[in-house]
Amino acid sequence: MEYGIIGLIVLILDIIAIISILGAGKSVGWKVLWILVVLLLPVIGMILYFLIGKST
Repeated sequence: MEYGIIGLIVLILDIIAIISILGAGKSVGWKVLWILVVLLLPVIGMILYFLIGKST
């Protein structure tokens, strides 16, 4: 049960990250790259985006 809740939280945060990426005023290539990072590495990708990608 615990893993299901954690998985749901990660999924919600990944969706928030992807919405944030899509709403950013960056190039299409930048958006595609970050979406791939978030999808392929759900936890690490999301953390990297919010720490590094959002500020660039």
